[in-house]
Amino acid sequence: MRFLPVNIDALIVELASLEQTMALTNSLQSLLAQGNIKEIIPAARTILIRYNPITIDANTLANHIVKLDITSDVIKSGELIIIPVRYNGEDLDQVAQYLGITVDEVITRHTSNEYQVAFCGFAPGFAYMVSKTAQLDVPRRQSPRVRIPAGSVALAGEFSSIYPQASPGGWQLIGITDVAVWDIYREQPALFKPGTRVNFVDASKTAVQYHLPTTKRPNSVIEPTSDIKILSIGLQTLLQDNGRMGQAALGISESGAMDKTALHSANRVLGNPINEAALEITQGGFSAQINSPMLVAVTGAVCDITISTSTGERYQASMYQPIQLEHGDTIYLGHVKSGVRSYFAVRGGFEVLPILTSCSFDTLAQVGPAPLKVGDTLAIKHQQKLNPVSLTQTPALHYPSSNDVVELDIVLGPRTDWFTKQAISLLTSQLWQVTPASNRIGLRLLGDTPLAREKHQELPSEGTVIGAIQIPANGQPVLFLNDHPLTGGYPVIGAVCNYHLDLAGQIPVNAKIKFNPIGMFKEFEGSHVDHV
Repeated sequence: MRFLPVNIDALIVELASLEQTMALTNSLQSLLAQGNIKEIIPAARTILIRYNPITIDANTLANHIVKLDITSDVIKSGELIIIPVRYNGEDLDQVAQYLGITVDEVITRHTSNEYQVAFCGFAPGFAYMVSKTAQLDVPRRQSPRVRIPAGSVALAGEFSSIYPQASPGGWQLIGITDVAVWDIYREQPALFKPGTRVNFVDASKTAVQYHLPTTKRPNSVIEPTSDIKILSIGLQTLLQDNGRMGQAALGISESGAMDKTALHSANRVLGNPINEAALEITQGGFSAQINSPMLVAVTGAVCDITISTSTGERYQASMYQPIQLEHGDTIYLGHVKSGVRSYFAVRGGFEVLPILTSCSFDTLAQVGPAPLKVGDTLAIKHQQKLNPVSLTQTPALHYPSSNDVVELDIVLGPRTDWFTKQAISLLTSQLWQVTPASNRIGLRLLGDTPLAREKHQELPSEGTVIGAIQIPANGQPVLFLNDHPLTGGYPVIGAVCNYHLDLAGQIPVNAKIKFNPIGMFKEFEGSHVDHV
């Protein structure tokens, strides 16, 4: 058993087997109930633990965990689900070549051996399935794809899985299925859960049909009212609040506003609860027609705010200040001058139904209120008790421009020791440019010299956090942001400290990042035990 650093409020416990991982996961439930642990994310041979640093420190937590029972457990057998697959995946030929067998033999091994779900992660409904007899152990791709279609059937290491949504990923694609493995409106959104048995069948050779559980659409629907009508959305406009912490068991990450400080400031300006949902507007270019009197505020990335009245008057408004709008006004947010994301809040908040405890839209999981589009209307809640407005809110960040170098503090770990000494030096000495492939899932970075690994074996999938710096085989880092996958199979060399995450979410394309380590990589005190 080893304890590896992840961030200033997170660590990873590394174990010898999947069975030990399951046993320790069960034993940790008591600490979850006590409040010392916020979230646990089990994976193949590790458990990521996010803890409360106010009530417990890493060494105390590690020394407590080593005393817990990790006697080998077994995966309880669950229901059998049949999945028809069209075996036409882009990587099917390469998989066969790697294994030294024919394509037909790959298909035969995948369809003639029963799989069982060990754990869930990466994305909602994404199940890690294992088979003791399939013999289809293959490495991930050298560089992950930016987009893999929903329903793709894939292999990586000892696991097989199905991508529930279109998403990035590095698994080897061998086919596709029409079965929806995730549906937020089903009574049980995830088709698979730990213990579920799965048989894959070749759709070209069978007439087997799988009947999905009944989908139930929500009964309570908010009647549309047009307090605000959306005229333009810029690059992207989403509803965001603090996010949905504690949904890891469903494979859902925290998500939420990329710059939570700016979100909270917008709500304080208006006297709202700080977690009230607001519009997160990427790169500006947003405009809306106002159909009833309201008080609004704009914070975050710097942009001009222009108001046009029904009488033709035009004037500029200030950020971080309450703005009174009247029926017939139009508000326009110009393109950002620095930063990436601005926040548009209304006094009282928007009338929107939360999904899984939050009004945030997760771009990877595709969970939450849908992204806004031109012509959409929004209603305002009429809350009886609100705080006074604030005239003293100011930006907490110096918002960067595309020409800036942004310094981010990082914690080294958990897999820093998988890289050469030169790679660790390069991580913190050279500059990393933010590429146009970046989004809410993560910043894809480019450096003059890629980072070289010292250990080249396949890393079993393990939990990740917001701010994790993952290094794919091409050596160019991916800095995970709010909509990141819960688990990943490329080693993480470090993580951006929590207090710099808002800044990371505001770094524009072409800006450069310099990573500043706040300490050396080292394991925690509880790491030397006799369990492994």
